[in-house]
Amino acid sequence: MIEAIILIVTRPGAEKKVYDQLKNHPKVKEVYKVYGEYDLIARVEVEDIRDLDEFHDNVLRKIKEIEVTETLIASTYGIKE
Repeated sequence: MIEAIILIVTRPGAEKKVYDQLKNHPKVKEVYKVYGEYDLIARVEVEDIRDLDEFHDNVLRKIKEIEVTETLIASTYGIKE
C-alpha cells in the first residue's frame, strides 16, 4: 500500500467543484480546502505505483478545473500518540 499527499492548484473559484469530485472517490481518504500556495490537499491510498499512475491519469487529469498537482509519496508512516 502506498500513501500519497497530493497538493492541488485549481482554477480560481473552482475549489469547491474539485473538492466535491474528489471527496467520495474510494482512493481519496481525506481532502481539505487550504489557504496558501495550494487550494486543496488530498491524501490518497493506492495499491502500488501503477495504481497511483492510474489515479493521476484517470481521475486528476480528467478534472479540467485542476491546473497543477504535486504528489508527495509518504516514506514513513506514523500516528502521533
